[in-house]
Amino acid sequence: MQGDTVVVTANRTERKLSNVTVPVNIINAKQLQQTGSLRLTDILKEQPGLTISSGFGAGVQLQGLNPDYTIILINGEPLVGRTAGVLDLNRIALGNIKKIEIVKGPSSSLYGSEAMAGVINIITDATTAIPLQASLRYGTYQTLDAGINNSIATKSIFYQGFYNYYSTNGYSIRPNSSSRVTTPIDRFTTNQQFKVNLSDNTNLALGLRLTDEKIQNDISVSNGGTTITSNGKEHNTDQNFNLTLNHRFSNSLKTSFRGYSTEYNSKQDLVTVTGSPYYDLLNHLFQRIENQTDWSINKQLNLQIGAGSVWEGVKSTRYDSEKVRKNNSIQYGFTQLEWDANKKLIVIGGLRFDKNEAYASAFSPKISALYKLTTKQKIRFSIGEGFKAPDFRQIYLDFTNAAAGGYSVFGTAQAQQVIGQLQTMGQIGALYDNYYQLKALKPEYSTGMHLSWDYEPTVNSLLSVQVFRNDISNLIQVQQVGAYITGAQIFSYLNIGRAFTQGVEIEAKQKIAKNLIVSGGYQYLETGDKDQIAHIKAGTVYTRDANGYSRLLTLSDYVGLPNNSKHKAQLKLSYYKTNGFFANVRALYRSQWAVNNTNGNEVYDNGDEFAKGYVSVSSSVGKDYKNGFSVQVGCDNISNYIDASNLPNLPGRTYFATIKYQISKK
Repeated sequence: MQGDTVVVTANRTERKLSNVTVPVNIINAKQLQQTGSLRLTDILKEQPGLTISSGFGAGVQLQGLNPDYTIILINGEPLVGRTAGVLDLNRIALGNIKKIEIVKGPSSSLYGSEAMAGVINIITDATTAIPLQASLRYGTYQTLDAGINNSIATKSIFYQGFYNYYSTNGYSIRPNSSSRVTTPIDRFTTNQQFKVNLSDNTNLALGLRLTDEKIQNDISVSNGGTTITSNGKEHNTDQNFNLTLNHRFSNSLKTSFRGYSTEYNSKQDLVTVTGSPYYDLLNHLFQRIENQTDWSINKQLNLQIGAGSVWEGVKSTRYDSEKVRKNNSIQYGFTQLEWDANKKLIVIGGLRFDKNEAYASAFSPKISALYKLTTKQKIRFSIGEGFKAPDFRQIYLDFTNAAAGGYSVFGTAQAQQVIGQLQTMGQIGALYDNYYQLKALKPEYSTGMHLSWDYEPTVNSLLSVQVFRNDISNLIQVQQVGAYITGAQIFSYLNIGRAFTQGVEIEAKQKIAKNLIVSGGYQYLETGDKDQIAHIKAGTVYTRDANGYSRLLTLSDYVGLPNNSKHKAQLKLSYYKTNGFFANVRALYRSQWAVNNTNGNEVYDNGDEFAKGYVSVSSSVGKDYKNGFSVQVGCDNISNYIDASNLPNLPGRTYFATIKYQISKK
């Protein structure tokens, strides 16, 4: 029911949705508007197969894999500035978004590292149909969102500017308390796009994006029976610049040269509960040049060849020196061949090679196919290998948390040296076997398989069933390698893990009346650590029963990887009329998930701590008028479900009202 939309993320070139060989979910501008979504977090949490994580910002888990395995793009270019592997999606405003394309499954054959789970590509609007658009939204917790979008176009020049200001006073779970789940925020975002047609076959495009965010941290903590408030400020900036030269040699041959630079800065000043100052700095600079050439050899064969080079560097107070930038460079090449065998069968094979200065080189192959059983039924199958490079944190981290027992975490680049120096100084109480296994980290690898069946009996009906499996090897895990003489723990990183995720996703949509559509999705997910399962089968893992007595753990007690729910479902009822009136009700269900290992066996089982399952219901109503005005009111989390510890990104019941005005070309 999405029609034959053109997508770009699946193949890194324009293809009709009906002809792509991998599963792609599309969120269009109309959906964004009618749900009243402000930030990327708002809309992604309602998509099948996606879960929003809550640690270190709002990250996205795709098919059971952690946020650091999904690459986030804006117009095909990656965002940086992850904290503990999480890219905070609250940074991304949706005011000028044309659509969001979600590709599930390993995509490293096209996008390299961080695309083990999939790709989310946010594509901004570049239309000239709306020269001016302004919007204003106000809601609970004194939340204000104001945006202006304008465009100017001639025969050879195009310009579009987007400006957004967002502020909120945060919200408090407990009345009359300054302990906030979301702290007061002021955020400004602008996106500038320029395009010049140098000739009929050549154009030059320039993109600029800036986000400036200020956060006030007010956190109340109980210290010895006394409540102490920690005060601090956090300032984050995100700058992106890209320049693209496109040239078409003929109808069958075109090429693009791209240059991209992005820099993320995060600075935090905080007075801790003990009264001592705390300062944290992160600076991540990423630069890339790339060429991609597409050649339609004949009606059946399409070839894509690309190559590029990446330079990136990070400075952080959590590394051995915040003044010295840790650098890395990557050279890569990729190719993809598409074979349109006949009207029913399309097969695509791809391969990418990444040469990385910091770790061993990586090959990423993938093959996928689309077979049209009938005009109403399609089968898609793909199998590919994804990889994720060790990040700067895992290599260079030098962090001791004096406020939480004095534990330390050292990256592999200096772990043995630093621990050796501490041992010479008489500060080491014990070294474990893991310490002697420390060595340069290798990339994590994932082999993913995906099978889907799409059935569209009428233009008003759609059913999709997807089955997936991901097997991860060389999983990088934090392990205790020693202890101080005080008993405080010392950790580092090793390639010792093997894991899997597998499941089924079902999506359906049905027009049940002239103006009424019901749609929904469901995911069943299983995850697990293969080594832990082997130990359970061998009878070497114990837990405690309800009376506190030790007993052997069985596979029926095992719940898999933490922060994953076995069941997740969405249901949406949408009503619209040709006069511009629309209304919708949306429900989201998530079953319980493990959050803390409380019985000390390092395995997540039924005896550990779980977050409760919940249901969240949201609704919005609005009307678009012919004179360019539109109004909308809504309520998110109508059921007012709150879990401050496990769902800090889900506030209580929130109301909002939006007014928008736009001038459209007739």
